[in-house]
Amino acid sequence: MSLQHRLFCAAALPFLAAGVSAQTSAFGSGIPAAQASFGGAVAIVGNDVLVGEAENSMRSGLVYVYRRGQNGWAERTTIAASDKFDADGFGASLASNGSLLIVGATAQNDGLGSAYIFTRNAQSGAWTQTAKLTASDVTEGDAFGTAVAITADMAFVSAPGQSGRAGAVYAFRRQGSNWTQVGKLTGSATGQSLFGLSLAASGDWLFVGMPGFNEAAGQVVVFRPTDGQWAEAAKLSATGATRNDRFGMSLALRDSELLIGSTGSNASGAVFVFRSETNGEWRESGRLAAFDGSRTDAFGASVALTTDGAWVGAPRARGMRGVLYNFERASADSAIRSARRFVSDVADAPQDHLGSAIAATPSLVAAAVSGDDYSSGTVVLFEKGRSGAWTQTSVLKSPAERIASITGKEVRCTADSSAASFNCGNVDMLSFMSVGDIGGGRGMRLNDVWGWTDPETDREYALVGRMDGTSFVDITNPQNPRYLGELPKPDSANANVWRDIKVYKNHAYVVADGSGPHGMQVFDLTRLRDVKNAPQKFTMDAHYRNINSAHNIVINEESGFAYSVGSSSGGETCGGGLHMIDIREPKSPKFAGCFSDAQTGRASTGYSHDAQCVMYSGPDSTYRGREICLGANETALSIADVTDKANPKALSRASYPNVGYSHQGWLTPDHQYYYMNDELDEIAGSVERTRTLIWDVRDLDDPQLVKEFLGNTAATDHNLYIKDNLMYQSHYQAGLRIVDISDPANPVEIGFFDTVPYGTNTPGFGGSWSNYPYFKSGSIIVTSGNEGLFILKKKEGEPIS
Repeated sequence: MSLQHRLFCAAALPFLAAGVSAQTSAFGSGIPAAQASFGGAVAIVGNDVLVGEAENSMRSGLVYVYRRGQNGWAERTTIAASDKFDADGFGASLASNGSLLIVGATAQNDGLGSAYIFTRNAQSGAWTQTAKLTASDVTEGDAFGTAVAITADMAFVSAPGQSGRAGAVYAFRRQGSNWTQVGKLTGSATGQSLFGLSLAASGDWLFVGMPGFNEAAGQVVVFRPTDGQWAEAAKLSATGATRNDRFGMSLALRDSELLIGSTGSNASGAVFVFRSETNGEWRESGRLAAFDGSRTDAFGASVALTTDGAWVGAPRARGMRGVLYNFERASADSAIRSARRFVSDVADAPQDHLGSAIAATPSLVAAAVSGDDYSSGTVVLFEKGRSGAWTQTSVLKSPAERIASITGKEVRCTADSSAASFNCGNVDMLSFMSVGDIGGGRGMRLNDVWGWTDPETDREYALVGRMDGTSFVDITNPQNPRYLGELPKPDSANANVWRDIKVYKNHAYVVADGSGPHGMQVFDLTRLRDVKNAPQKFTMDAHYRNINSAHNIVINEESGFAYSVGSSSGGETCGGGLHMIDIREPKSPKFAGCFSDAQTGRASTGYSHDAQCVMYSGPDSTYRGREICLGANETALSIADVTDKANPKALSRASYPNVGYSHQGWLTPDHQYYYMNDELDEIAGSVERTRTLIWDVRDLDDPQLVKEFLGNTAATDHNLYIKDNLMYQSHYQAGLRIVDISDPANPVEIGFFDTVPYGTNTPGFGGSWSNYPYFKSGSIIVTSGNEGLFILKKKEGEPIS
């Protein structure tokens, strides 16, 4: 991701609330994308627990229905839209009044968003779709369907991204079996109010949260019907609310009592209790807070209200593992008083976020753990026993979605540009191994890949990065690859999106970013020669601890030096530039020095996202024979002479039009040209198709941009490598692209293999992360994040038009 992982947004902490019996959440830096995975929305209806899973891109969104049986809780059925399609966002929000269910689908209706209404059979409990709601004037990015609420004859659907995040809520009335839009509510929403980020409705009351209002102090707007039209009746604010309190982030309503979450109040968060008085006014009657709360716990991100009390989620507490709080009443009509704290053994890692969504009854609580299983999400159930004690009784999770491995026989790319379910052109598939078949569990994704050829046996191996370690696959017989085992991440490290692997003298060097004290692992690859009882769990042979996290590891096999780049979170970071390591004794790496060009990088520290270091043999006679590093430094190309590790020198730097993020690049074999990708230019919309920057580096002191090569799709590009006169590019959603660069300034695409058999080749993340084209056999290994490891081979063919 390369940010495909979920983050909490500081400006508008993205938890979405909906309805009386449901709570929804979404993670991401923006409102427009449906980001809820399994447990992004939960509801309890009768004896059933409903769980939304909107984000699975391999198929449509689903709502899972669970019911307790003799052997515990089990999946009873699933609910999908009648016009479902892959990644339609169905299940992003849920709400029910018992007999009706409304489900938000933020990517339906050509990306404009929809909501679906289902009716429950009183005898069987089965749900049948009876309506699809769309709005009259929404546009892409409005996020219609983010929050929903429903009563006996009214349905409400929010679009908090509308009008630059001012937001809106659409009202629909049931007339017989039909639902008709009868109003569009905006209240006093202005700026980035996020009007409609949370909703609650019952009878003649509608409450709309806008936590972005007034510099995110927040407000809740109350609506009631007047002469058949819903009109603003009141505005609720917290006493003493200040900037970034985010009052209205979550809502829960029952009879004459309303809970309003305010995740920034008093830094750790609070929940405000409002009651309706006899004159119809809603007044603050108390507030709930965590007795052990600390700064940024996000207490109040989710709330649920029952006859016995209230449940509140604090998903950022306990190191972002999350905490639930149960507030009880002394009697049915008394105020909510005492509190108890609940944690779960499921939420045992940072970013698990227990309590990101909650639904509750007096005897059952369903709480989402949205970050569990590498953000696939789980839901834990707590039940109240006869003694009155609450106990965790079940963990709900959807099955892992995987494309089945394809081995045993080469699958040729046919005349109709297909190989099995994959699109292709002039590239055959020798085999495919799913993430699950190379050691990846539920939610696991792949990232980097590198290769190793055993100099004694000529056997070929794929070294595959996962979020939690490195997989080793023997691909000597490419139609029948063999998974040998894994090198897990160090116990001290966190699993995360980024891992990078390079090889020197039969040793693999592994780093990871965003992973805490990971360091650099060293693994002797000759241990793969005689693996019995595969798969095995290997241990590292050495551990270099002068760095913690690192975005990438660069190795110059000619000099015997490694270069950690993008180092962070401890150790010698070298400003994020080149952390130089002597690896000439492979199992005894030694720190050799730092280099960074402070005139590059977003923070002006010389941060390098990736680099290539070579013993220069190009036409610039001044530097021939010296060790030269070319860095993709976020904002520019950086060229340095690092021959003298004690005194490295910046030679030049060069930027280019429409910089998004200078990501990675590779030299031609003659060291005359450098091809570089920019990871964010397509996403930013500054280029129409995938752009590769072609630099003339024949004069290292004065690199010149000679051309911007545009590919055949709009997909975001990632890693690229050059072998002879061919460039092998990983283009995320568009897979592997092979480009003839015989004429360096006029490249021509001659082959491709799309590793993502669903979705569209548009800007964004996921899909092919990297590739390795250097095996003598001609096998090309390619990783694709959710899909797996592809072993491909180019066949001779004409350019792709």
